[in-house]
Amino acid sequence: MSSLLRSTRSTVNILSNIPRRSMSSSPAMSAPVDVKRLGVVGAGQMGLGIALVAAQKAQVPVTLVDSSQPSLDKGLKFADKLLEKDVSKSRISQVEADQARQLLEPTTSMFDLSNADFIIEAVPEIPSLKASIFSELAKIAPSHAILATNTSSISITKIAASTTPEGNTTDLSAASRVVSTHFMNPVPIQKGVEIISGLQTSQSTLDTAIEFCKRMGKIPSQSADSPGFLANRILMPYINEAIICLETGVGKKEDIDNIMKNGTNVPMGPLQLADFIGIDTCLAIMEVLHGETGDGKYRPAVLLRKYVDAGWLGKKSGKGFYDY
Repeated sequence: MSSLLRSTRSTVNILSNIPRRSMSSSPAMSAPVDVKRLGVVGAGQMGLGIALVAAQKAQVPVTLVDSSQPSLDKGLKFADKLLEKDVSKSRISQVEADQARQLLEPTTSMFDLSNADFIIEAVPEIPSLKASIFSELAKIAPSHAILATNTSSISITKIAASTTPEGNTTDLSAASRVVSTHFMNPVPIQKGVEIISGLQTSQSTLDTAIEFCKRMGKIPSQSADSPGFLANRILMPYINEAIICLETGVGKKEDIDNIMKNGTNVPMGPLQLADFIGIDTCLAIMEVLHGETGDGKYRPAVLLRKYVDAGWLGKKSGKGFYDY
C-alpha cells in the first residue's frame, strides 16, 4: 500500500509541474463579439421577423439577403404592415417605426455581408442548402463574425463542418464561430430562443449569441446538439400525433384542437399550430427526427405527407388543416 501511495504522489507531482495554458489566452475564453451590424440570410417569415426585431430592439443596422428580389419586396412589405400595426396600437411611435424600417437594408448579394459582426441564416430546412450557405459565409464574413443558423432540427456540428476547407479537418477558425439561434415563430411575438452549440463552437461564440439574443429582447434557453433539440423534440411529435388522431378518426380537427386549448390551456391547438408553422416545415423536422434517431416513434404521419404532396402547407398557402 505504501508503494502505491508513493507512486500516486509522484504522479501528482509530475502533473503539477506541467505548464498550464493561460485561460485568458485561450480563443475559447475570449470576450463576446461587439455586434454593431447584423446580417440575415433569407427574407421569408422567419428571416424577416428576426431582422425586424433586431432593428427594433437591438437597434442595429441589418443587411437582409435573399437571392430573390420578389421575396425581399414581399418581406419588406410585411415589415411595413407589422410596424403600421404596432403604431396603430400605440406600441411604438411613428418615429420609432421609421427608425426601425431605415435599419433594414435589403440586398440580393451575399457579398454585402462582408462587414457584418453576426450573421443568422434563416432558409428552409434543407441540409444541402444550409451547408452551401455556410461554406460561402466562411469565405465572405469577417474573421470575427458569428455564423448562426436558425435551424430547428439539423445538427449544428454538421453545419459547422461545412465551413471547414475540404480535406483540412484542423482549420476550425470558422467552425468555432458557428452556433444555432433557433427563434420561435412568430419572432416578433415569441420570447423564447434556443441556443445550441456544435462540437466546434467556442465559448466566446456561445456567449455572444446569448448576449445578442438578450439585446433583441429574447429569453435564451440552451440545448444540446441532439436531433430536434428541445423545442421540436417535444413539440413535433405532439403535432404529429394529433395528425395521426385525425387520420385514424379518433377525433375531428375542431375537437382535437379544442380539447388541447380548453383542456391544457395552450393558445392554439396542434393542427392550427401546424398550419401556422407550415405543414411542410413540420414534415421536414419529423423526417430529420426519424432519420437521425432511427426511432419509429418519430415516423411522420401518412396524412402529414399527403398534405405536403397536395400543396396544402397551412396559412402561407391559404389552405392547410383549415382554410385561410
